Amino acid sequence: MGFTAMGFFFILFPEDESTIITKNKQKTNLSSLKSIKHSNSTHLFPKAQFIISICVLLIFITFLLFTISTCEPSPRTQLSKSKFPPFQQHALQGMGTLYRKGTRSMSDLIVAHVIESVTLQELKLFTKLIYRSKISSKSDILFIFPIKSIPFENTIVEENTSFLKLIHGYKDNSSNIDPTHFLISSNKANRSEEPIWGRKKQSNFREEDDNKTESTRFSYGSVVGFYADELDPENSLSGFMDHVSMNLRRWACYPMLFGRIRRNFKHIMLVDVKEMLVLGDSPSRVKNLSHDSVLVFRRKNFQKNHKKQANPEIIIGGLRGIRRLSNAMLIEIVRESMQHKKKNSVTESTLFNQLVGNEFIMKNVELISGESIVELSSLTELDKKTVSLLISKFSIIRRGNSNVDIISVFKKYLCSFPLDSTVYSDC
Repeated sequence: MGFTAMGFFFILFPEDESTIITKNKQKTNLSSLKSIKHSNSTHLFPKAQFIISICVLLIFITFLLFTISTCEPSPRTQLSKSKFPPFQQHALQGMGTLYRKGTRSMSDLIVAHVIESVTLQELKLFTKLIYRSKISSKSDILFIFPIKSIPFENTIVEENTSFLKLIHGYKDNSSNIDPTHFLISSNKANRSEEPIWGRKKQSNFREEDDNKTESTRFSYGSVVGFYADELDPENSLSGFMDHVSMNLRRWACYPMLFGRIRRNFKHIMLVDVKEMLVLGDSPSRVKNLSHDSVLVFRRKNFQKNHKKQANPEIIIGGLRGIRRLSNAMLIEIVRESMQHKKKNSVTESTLFNQLVGNEFIMKNVELISGESIVELSSLTELDKKTVSLLISKFSIIRRGNSNVDIISVFKKYLCSFPLDSTVYSDC
C-alpha cells in the first residue's frame, strides 16, 4: 500500500509594477501634501495676522468716528458752525428735530403751525423776525409742519445762522437788533437748567460765548420742529371729514405735545406762521396771570356790522389753560363735523368763536379778551418808517389781505442796516 505524499507549495508572487508605482505615487502625494500644508500654514499665518490687524484698525476707526460724532464740539467750533447740533438729532423722546439747542431752560414756548399754503418766503420772514425779537431770548420755538420739507428746515437753520452772527457781531448802530435783549448775568446762567430738547450733556450745562464778559452771557431759546404725523400718527380727524386741513389738524397734535411738556413750561403761545408776524415779547402779557388763563385776541370782521371776532391764529395763556382750550376745540371739531352732512363745511374760525362764546364748556378756562391786532392791510402806506414804527410799538401784527408786497418791504428795511445786509443771504 503506498502513500502518495502531497506537498503544498506556496508561491509568493511579487507585486506587479503598476501596483508599486501607484503606492509610490500615493507616498509621494502624501509627502507633497504635507509639504504643501506646511508651506501654506507658513504663508497663511502672516496673512491671518494681516487680516486681524485690518479688522482691529477698522473697529478702532469706527469707534473713533462714533466718539467724535457724539461729543459736543467746543464753543469756538460751535460758533464757527453756527452752533447747530447734528441735523438728525431728535428733539424729544425720539421725535421731532432739533435745529438749535438754546443756552438754557425756558419757561415759555411758542408753538408755530405751518399750514399747507405757506410759502418759503413767508416762513423766512416769520422766522427772521421772531428770531430777532425779544421773545426768542426767553422762549423756545416749536414748528409743526404738515409734511416733511427739507427747504423749510433749511430755511430755519439758515435764519438761525444769520441771527447768531448778528448778536455776536453787533457793533455800535450797524444793526437795528438790540443785543441787550439776549444778555443774561453769569450767575443766573449758571443756575439755569439745561433745555429739555435733544441729548443731554454729560457735564453741568454751561453755554460759552466768544463775546461774553465775566458778568454777562447770551440767552436764547431752542428751536425744534415736529411733523403732524409724529404728534397725530393716526390722523384722528380723517374719519370725520374728507380733507383735514392743517389749521384743523393742529388741534389734534396738541394733546400729545402738551402731555409730554406739561411739567416744563408755564406759558404757551399758539401762532399761525401764514397770518401772523411776532415782533416782541407777547407772553409777558400773561406772566402774572393764573395757569388757567387764556388771552384771546380780536380781529375786525369787515362786514356791515363790523363785529369783532375771536382770532384763532394767535392765542396766549398758561399751559393748563391752553391745554383745556385745545382739548375743548378738538371735541368741538369732531362734534360739528358729525352734525354736518358736508364733511368739509367745518371752518376753524366759526368753531373757535362758538367755543369761546360757550361759558359752560369754557368754565374751567379763565378767558381774557385782548385788543384787536393791527393788520398791515389797514395801513395806507407801508415803508421803512412804518416798519420801524411797527417793530418798536407792537409785539404782534397780522398780515391781512394787503396788496402790498409785505415781504419785500420788510426785507428792504432789514437790509438797510450795514451788518444785516452782510449777514442775510437774501439782501
